[in-house]
Amino acid sequence: METSDVIATIGVSLLLIAFFLQSLKVIKTESATYGFLNLFGAGIAGYASWLIPFIPFVILEAVWSGVALYGLIKFYTKKKSST
Repeated sequence: METSDVIATIGVSLLLIAFFLQSLKVIKTESATYGFLNLFGAGIAGYASWLIPFIPFVILEAVWSGVALYGLIKFYTKKKSST
């Protein structure tokens, strides 16, 4: 197994963990846990895609990371304004 395979496996695993936990209603899509799992999972998977290089997947994961980051910013801004 190559280094890029190991990195990709870690990233995709984080994304799948977020999906499964949300599907089982263990976490909410509006939670920080969900956001961080998606942010780091997509970032790591995107980096692995850059290493091989598979640019369409790099773009997909960059957008996914951006959306996750936006969700986290929204989560913490909303949390801060409600206190």
